[in-house]
Amino acid sequence: MNESPTLIAAQLIADCCKKLIPGPNDDLLLDQLRTLIPNYPVRLAWVGDEWYRIGGVVDSNNRRIAWDLIEWSERTFIECGQNLQTLIEHTREQRLIATRQSGQSLFFVVQTGHRAEDFTLIEIDKTREVLDRLLINENEPPEDLEELIDPLNPATVECVAVGTSRYAYRRKTDIRLFMEAINAHHAIEQPVQRFIDDWNRSSAGQKNHLSEDWLIKPSQHTGRFGEQIVNAEIINIQKNRLPYLEDLAGKKGNTLSGLLNRFDRQAGYPFAWFFYMVKRKLVSPYCAQAVFQDISGDFAYLPQRDEAVLRDWIAKPYYL
Repeated sequence: MNESPTLIAAQLIADCCKKLIPGPNDDLLLDQLRTLIPNYPVRLAWVGDEWYRIGGVVDSNNRRIAWDLIEWSERTFIECGQNLQTLIEHTREQRLIATRQSGQSLFFVVQTGHRAEDFTLIEIDKTREVLDRLLINENEPPEDLEELIDPLNPATVECVAVGTSRYAYRRKTDIRLFMEAINAHHAIEQPVQRFIDDWNRSSAGQKNHLSEDWLIKPSQHTGRFGEQIVNAEIINIQKNRLPYLEDLAGKKGNTLSGLLNRFDRQAGYPFAWFFYMVKRKLVSPYCAQAVFQDISGDFAYLPQRDEAVLRDWIAKPYYL
């Protein structure tokens, strides 16, 4: 029996990330993951947008003072007798520079089966640290510790790299088990689960793996009472340029069918327009209404399985 990727220790992936220095692309990291998980297809499915966060502290010679600016500031403030002016003078004498971390999140998919939820999502951050600003702006010195950490008007410096780029392992999620856990905590079916179910019973699910066009990404935030709310987010990762299907006034029959087929061909699988409509991306909800009117009359251009999905949506619409 093939080893499930859920049994691949997260520590092995984390160790792999620590040993690799990012190059012009991420092929070497992908090769290493394929070596760790040899029994299932592994691919880099999506690269997220670049993000930034507060970094550490270095001196004018790029020597490391601290990895974490916030921790260093709070600790040094206490060491200075909680006297902000003493901390400012210390910082000036040392000619300290604040850095920032910039990075992108890489999403690798391990395909473990044919159903929409049959994949494991591995998230790895690729980060680099650069010089950001003088820790103290001489023209506008901070009035409190919060302003020292995150000033409104920083004295920026040239954006020079500090050390090399790094990979950092974030998490590994078996999507099938994750969705089971979410559903166990909700009395009603979640929209993401319905999206998954519709994919599995539609023509799209017979043709493509869902993870080739969509990712089910764990989502977590803190509620108003401090509780942790865990959910799932659907992210579109389609790389092809797709047409808009919005102005469908007066379209029906062969004309409407042709527009849908064109969209599906460019997306790469049948019934794609339905899932883009549910996601409120590129396709207007009026498209579903127009198609439903067609198939309720003289036209029959949807496979029976897709017609069943559409009729259920008309009876009880949902969006993501």
